Amino acid sequence: MVSDFDGRSMRERMLAGDLYIADDPELAEHNLRAMDLMDAYNATSARDPQERRRLLTELLGAIGEGTEIRPPLRVDYGSHIHIGARSFANFGLVALDVAPITIGDDVQIGSYVQLMTPTHPVDPEPRRAKWEAAKPITIGDNVWLGSGAIVLAGVTIGDNTVVGAGAVVTRDLPANVVAVGNPARVIRAIGPGTA
Repeated sequence: MVSDFDGRSMRERMLAGDLYIADDPELAEHNLRAMDLMDAYNATSARDPQERRRLLTELLGAIGEGTEIRPPLRVDYGSHIHIGARSFANFGLVALDVAPITIGDDVQIGSYVQLMTPTHPVDPEPRRAKWEAAKPITIGDNVWLGSGAIVLAGVTIGDNTVVGAGAVVTRDLPANVVAVGNPARVIRAIGPGTA
């Protein structure tokens, strides 16, 4: 069984990547703040890019210049997401940022991509007691995540890699490859001049 008496808050445990209980009042307040900002962002008009940018800047941990995210956007906290410059996320991005999600520069994210940092115990007792954890996701520069791709907790995707539509990425992918399927597997390398 997991002990909850080590003196740390649930937020401290969560940020350390250790087991924690999500319905803690401090975490709930952080989540509600994100929900308010997310709802406001998702209700903005495409004709008001300044308001969209203001809300994203307030919601996310960092967002680079020239980066665009089309609503709807779904996050847990928002503040654990860092996105580089000139990246683009199409409609329906779900980025559950219990652990950090780091997205590089010039990344293309297709519609309905899911970035899922949460994990749950396999052992039924701590899972029943509502313990959970998370592992970070890192996406390198110039990556393309095809529509409907799912990236699971703890995964790093190297620079220039392409993940096919609908792929489920369960482990790290190196730079300069194309990966497809469930679970995603590398099918070829990408070199200069390849299409």
